[in-house]
Amino acid sequence: MNEIPVTWCGRRHHNEPVDHVETARALVRARFPEARAAFLAGSVLTERRTPNSDLDIVVLLAGPPAPCRESFVHRGWPVELFVQTEADWRAFAERETAARRSPLLAMCAEGLLLTDADGLGAALQGEARARLAAGPPPASPTELEDRRYALTDTLDDLRGCPDPRERAYLVADLLQRASELALLAGGHWLGGGKWLSRRLAAADPGLHGRLTEGAAEAVLGPVGDPQRFVTAVEEVLDRVGGPLWSGYARR
Repeated sequence: MNEIPVTWCGRRHHNEPVDHVETARALVRARFPEARAAFLAGSVLTERRTPNSDLDIVVLLAGPPAPCRESFVHRGWPVELFVQTEADWRAFAERETAARRSPLLAMCAEGLLLTDADGLGAALQGEARARLAAGPPPASPTELEDRRYALTDTLDDLRGCPDPRERAYLVADLLQRASELALLAGGHWLGGGKWLSRRLAAADPGLHGRLTEGAAEAVLGPVGDPQRFVTAVEEVLDRVGGPLWSGYARR
């Protein structure tokens, strides 16, 4: 959801125990009394909530100022607003689904419905849940081959890398590539940053542990031994047909 402008108004940690749900609901009432629907989403609703957690709020309007996005601090809470019309919502959902990662669908499917003036909120939540459960579009054989090649090539770079600084970057790149390939091959949704980790942990906790623990050992171990990480990446490659380098061609 990067196509709409971002207004940055500062951020600080909340120090007082202010109820996050009522804070979000009051904010929507004050800023958008005409809202058709609004959702509160994100880690703030889970046991993962930290002092840095945002109030991620999706607001559905009938028209302007939608679409817009804004970040600010309200009553000590960092807030991220995603303000859309129903048409905007559907356009975002389609673009994100095509990319096999949809923060918007996740926010509406897993979030708390704060207000629903005309039934749109419940309808979109039901649709979002159904679309998430159906999974993303499958990866084509060509895409899987391209990703196998890129992962194989970068893994070879890691095997021959004597520089610990370069190794750190290679491990970071491989961790992302291997995680995404494992998710795609299994028909799971992708994610970015912490959500990539969470998606893989939910889909395959064993592989997630082997990749992340191996990556840490490769970068932070006493001698930066990458072998455990290499083995985990090789496991991902084996799931999709093995390493691919010699004979790969695109015209």
